[in-house]
Amino acid sequence: MTPRWLRHALVAASVVFYALLEHYANTTRDAAAFGAALAVAPLLAAWLLLARRTAWPRLSLLAASLLAGFLLVQCWSRIERNFSLMFMLQQVGVYLILAAGFGRSLGAGQVPLCTRWATMVHGPLSEPVRRYTRSVTLAWTIFFVAISLSGVMLYAFAPLRAWSFFSNFLTLPLTALMFAIEYEVRRLRLPWMQRASLADTARAYFATTRGNTT
Repeated sequence: MTPRWLRHALVAASVVFYALLEHYANTTRDAAAFGAALAVAPLLAAWLLLARRTAWPRLSLLAASLLAGFLLVQCWSRIERNFSLMFMLQQVGVYLILAAGFGRSLGAGQVPLCTRWATMVHGPLSEPVRRYTRSVTLAWTIFFVAISLSGVMLYAFAPLRAWSFFSNFLTLPLTALMFAIEYEVRRLRLPWMQRASLADTARAYFATTRGNTT
């Protein structure tokens, strides 16, 4: 069985490697076919994964593969001309989905995501902590919206190289910086709270979801 740290390292290395390849495609002339293949790969993988999760996985995989092949043949030249746009839409889409998830949990009758995760780790929360975790949920919503808008604006108005550098090499460090800032703010505002790492939160979340499905 592969050690957990090795699996995490492989995932991180894959993300970095894909970012390097994407930046190369975006900034290199005559790399349209390579860029198109990179842009299509995540969509194709997600499409086939969804097909495998149906009640008839083999039939669904066959149908999905035939449909994907037909669409690629019909649209390949258009994909080659617009692969950078596909990259941008995929990345902005991911951050907008995250923003929607955090933002929707702030609605009436909902439990903010950060409040939910803090409850999983610490148990019932005091009112100051609940207010703080609600504020953090709002901060993450704004952050993901800002990242999305920045990506769109840079793609539309900045050189392609500048957008690609931001998209591939700055968004994840900015997310890590956001985590670090939130940790320091929490340490100052809620010094009595027991420290919990991201791994603690993830373990509590998955333990709770497993418990709810059994």
